[in-house]
Amino acid sequence: MAVARRTAKSVWDRFSASDPGLLRLMAGLRTVGAILLALAVLALVDTSVTHLVAGAMTAMVATFAIQEKEVRGQAITLALGLPVALAAISLGALLNSRVIAGDIFFVMLIFGAVYSRRFGDRGTALGLIGFQVYFVSLFVSASVPALPELFLTLTIAFACSAVARFALVPETPERTLARLREAFRARLAQLVAHQIELLDADAGDVDAVLVDLRRSTARLHEAALMIQGRLEEGTRDASAAALLQRRVADAEIAAERLGVLLLNARSAERVETLTLHLPNASAAMPARARIGQDAGSALRRDLRALLLLVVRLVPDDRGTALPYVRNRLLGYREEQGLPQGSPAVQDCFRAVGEAARAILGLRLAVDASQDEEYDTPEAARSREEFEAEEISISGEAAAAAEEEPTGLRRPTTRAAVQVSVGSALAIVGGEFLSTQRWYWAVLTCWVVFLNTASTGEILVKGYRRLVGTVLGVVAGVALAGAVGNHTWIAFALVLVCVFGMFFTAPLSYALMSFFVTAMLGLLYTLLNTYSLDVLVLRVEETALGAACGIIAAVLVLPVRTSHRTDEELGTVLARLRDVVSAAVAQLSGGPAVDLVDLARDLDTALDDLRSSTKPLTHPIAPLRARRQNARYVVALLETCAYHARSLAATAELVPSSKSVAADARLALAGRRITHNIDLIAAHVRDEEPDGEIESGASIASMLDSGRHEVLRTGSVAFRVLRHLQRLDEGIVGLARPLGVPLAAREEKAAGTRSVG
Repeated sequence: MAVARRTAKSVWDRFSASDPGLLRLMAGLRTVGAILLALAVLALVDTSVTHLVAGAMTAMVATFAIQEKEVRGQAITLALGLPVALAAISLGALLNSRVIAGDIFFVMLIFGAVYSRRFGDRGTALGLIGFQVYFVSLFVSASVPALPELFLTLTIAFACSAVARFALVPETPERTLARLREAFRARLAQLVAHQIELLDADAGDVDAVLVDLRRSTARLHEAALMIQGRLEEGTRDASAAALLQRRVADAEIAAERLGVLLLNARSAERVETLTLHLPNASAAMPARARIGQDAGSALRRDLRALLLLVVRLVPDDRGTALPYVRNRLLGYREEQGLPQGSPAVQDCFRAVGEAARAILGLRLAVDASQDEEYDTPEAARSREEFEAEEISISGEAAAAAEEEPTGLRRPTTRAAVQVSVGSALAIVGGEFLSTQRWYWAVLTCWVVFLNTASTGEILVKGYRRLVGTVLGVVAGVALAGAVGNHTWIAFALVLVCVFGMFFTAPLSYALMSFFVTAMLGLLYTLLNTYSLDVLVLRVEETALGAACGIIAAVLVLPVRTSHRTDEELGTVLARLRDVVSAAVAQLSGGPAVDLVDLARDLDTALDDLRSSTKPLTHPIAPLRARRQNARYVVALLETCAYHARSLAATAELVPSSKSVAADARLALAGRRITHNIDLIAAHVRDEEPDGEIESGASIASMLDSGRHEVLRTGSVAFRVLRHLQRLDEGIVGLARPLGVPLAAREEKAAGTRSVG
């Protein structure tokens, strides 16, 4: 029985880690529940199959369109969405027989729906409801005489959506945040487990372990960012949000640093942080591990103890066993009981101690655990540091106001114009293909513009939708043939497709398109309009809509992919400079600032850069050299961001810690880094750089005095200087692929200027 429980717990942890906060699962269940409830109520009032389809589609739209986090905001938007839906279905029925007027109104509706995104989540939801319900009117061929029954159908669908959202599958910010914390714990456990595998891996297994290690590190970072995005709504006040944000960041950085030091320990050449991020990292690993047998056994034991602390990071764990394990690991931070080994191996033990401290802080922030009676002096000192940090947390600093673009420079306005032009082209072309199904081309043109910001992103999204549609047609043919005239079996399969659509949407747009098309084949079967020709026409209209969207993106107010990547790159460099300069200033004795917020801004900017470079790194991208260049630049920036976060985490300890003191000499060490970042940022902005990239002597050698004292292995100053050194190397490495002027002896290495 105990084995079964542990197995079930392990399986659930893996699932929880793959779906942070169970957001995809809840979205799928909520939508399916709304549709199922709507179908049940509509069946009780003995409505027609056509209205069953209309009700199911409306319930789906009313559920997925609303993305607000606050329950009150969701209720208001849902209430406002019903009159918008009734107006859309009415206009669809009135204009159904007036081709030109209907087409003109459809284009105007599309413009308004896209433009409304500038008004936030509520504007986006209402615009989406208006467009999709108008599309429903076209799909079911709504007419004026049928409007009363359609009004009833839509009202029932919205009511069922409300019941599913607020009663059947309720979602509150606090509940979501709690599930995200559990997902973070599960992903942290996975990362520590992969670090143990790395320690044990033979030479032939290193490649696979490194892939798992990089993936689990990226997933932990993703979960941390998701938690940060939900903190304000899911915590009782700003101080609690700031505290939890800091503890999550500490745990993430400590776990990532432990992985880096384990890589160092396994390499005779002390492979550094680039190994974690850059392609083909396993090539740097040695053929044989260089960790001594005794030290390796002790390190393996302590990593398993650390994993135990992570796995049992829940409120109901009490007793003496866990505090004993935790206290022993915490002692490594103070050189207490540090096992014998090489400097690289001893760094790993210290990192285990830092990770144990971070886990203690996370538990205190979440659970306010009361087991002080088991504390050793080291554990008590860690608690005192946490308490001092909590007292020092102040209100959030007012964000600097940024200039908002106006007119056609505003992204929502530009996208509205582009999608309107593309939709007009799709209407004309779609009418030539079919006077009955032309709206599929318009729908495709609409969706390829959603959540895209450059021509390359639109091209990739259109390609993925076409691939998913073709595969969905094959599935639709098979499902329609299997279902035949069995209405309720068809509806059951529709629900399966809806769940698959929402569960896979964040993972793969092609897979989501597959489920959408398979679902449409079943809906056509229900409406007795199914045929192979209809599904083939669906592919043709999809290809036409994607082509019209791409044409509009290229010809109307285009945003080149390289231009957007350069903008995002400039933002990342600015955020990186902010973090580095503020962290070094605080480490040098300067005033305390909110470094966690600065680090979060850097992470957000880096995620935006990754998104903008996806068209360049996609397999269909024709320029291989540019694809490799973009991947290399992003990998270097990820490495720099890791070191910047680590600097910020160490600097955060200065005001409250008894063991981390400011060192005025560190101010000089950061100047070259910020100078080089400024030069690269100016070059990316197409400005004339004032000088050249400085390189040469190591950061440590730039200090005027006390070098041997500063570089004492395991000291805080040693750790800081190592992060500064890797940052310096990473920034200089960025200059080459970006084509920034280097010193004369290095100019030959310069490559192309842009990420794109």
